[in-house]
Amino acid sequence: MNKDAFGSFHPLVNMLYFMATIGFSMFFMHPISLGISLVCAFTYALYLNGKKALRMALFFMLPMLLLTAALNPLFNHQGATILAYLPNGNPITLESTMFGIAAAVMLITVIAWFSCLNAVITSDKIVYLLGRIIPALSLILSMSLRFVPRFRAQIRVVSNAQRCIGRDVSNGNIFQRARQGIKILSIMTTWALENAIETADSMKARGYGLPGRTAFSIFRFDKRDAWAMAYISLCAAAIIAGAVLEVYRFRYFPTIMHIEGRWPAFWTVALFATHLALCAFPIIVNLKEDLIWRRIESKI
Repeated sequence: MNKDAFGSFHPLVNMLYFMATIGFSMFFMHPISLGISLVCAFTYALYLNGKKALRMALFFMLPMLLLTAALNPLFNHQGATILAYLPNGNPITLESTMFGIAAAVMLITVIAWFSCLNAVITSDKIVYLLGRIIPALSLILSMSLRFVPRFRAQIRVVSNAQRCIGRDVSNGNIFQRARQGIKILSIMTTWALENAIETADSMKARGYGLPGRTAFSIFRFDKRDAWAMAYISLCAAAIIAGAVLEVYRFRYFPTIMHIEGRWPAFWTVALFATHLALCAFPIIVNLKEDLIWRRIESKI
């Protein structure tokens, strides 16, 4: 895992960036837009998580991509280009196949962006962003994000303890394993409830959510954050304006076609370049910081 320079920006900058990239990935189905978003999301995920991101791509995203792409033409028979016929007589069309691939790419792209968001937007940033606006929701989200790794660590502790006394899910016949698994689940449920109550009582004792309560924060909005927010805002505004003005459109049914708008082709290329500049922003920032650090190291 590498040190993420983009994660050192103000939480508002991080949140604005992920809102823009995830939103555009969900609503823009143009193949070039999807390709740009997928490549940038996967590259950033690799930079953040390394081998973990690669394993997720090979064992989770790739099978999901293939499954989603294969299922769509089996149920969606729209399109003018018939490739084959199913045994029940329904056609498999090129358009439905390409739409299935596009939908699958959109799905794994959004998942990749959310994996990056989970690494960058930590629980303290969520509390900072939502603590004064929606304190209850902020507390629930931060507790949920913090709960998952703690639950995994605790269940390993409980499983190891049960294994030492011969009551693990790997011991005995199928009924004994099921009973022992239910017992471990019961222990973990009790632990989770007790932990939630203790956390809620602790936050209540500290006056969390009371009107007029002050909160310490290590985050400061400086000039670098202002430039980054302006950059992200301008890129997002340009992309939204291009979509509203129909600079480019793409349709899958009844035939696959890139629909040129009433604007010159230059604006279409500029819009894709702007989308690339937005999605690649964290990668550019991290590469710049890495080059500066290596230059400093070379002078030592």
